[in-house]
Amino acid sequence: MMNAERKAVEEQCIVCQSEKSVGIHLYTSFICTECEREMIQTETNDPVYKLFVQRLKKVNTPQIYS
Repeated sequence: MMNAERKAVEEQCIVCQSEKSVGIHLYTSFICTECEREMIQTETNDPVYKLFVQRLKKVNTPQIYS
């Protein structure tokens, strides 16, 4: 019989560097739900916006080899 209980895998968010289990994957990087929500609501003239941009530069785009 299969175990119905699933353990949540925690990953490190590239924005807040916290270990979280719920969020999105952007290529090979993980962004937690809280940071995603905050990024969406932040105005571009807010000083925090620059921090988000710097942290998002860490996103690793996978290479496509042909």
